Amino acid sequence: MSSVPWHKSSYSGNTGECVEVSEGPETRVRDTQHRDLGLLSVSAAEWSALINAITK
Repeated sequence: MSSVPWHKSSYSGNTGECVEVSEGPETRVRDTQHRDLGLLSVSAAEWSALINAITK
């Protein structure tokens, strides 16, 4: 797995109710409050398709 750093949206504020994303050849998504419970992993192409679909 890559060592791409995690980041969260600048729109999430400091409420702790957000997700973190690590984007690269494989995009990983995890809950900021429950990092130890695992993550969702998708290919970069799948992540791009999701972002394109929700920003239309």
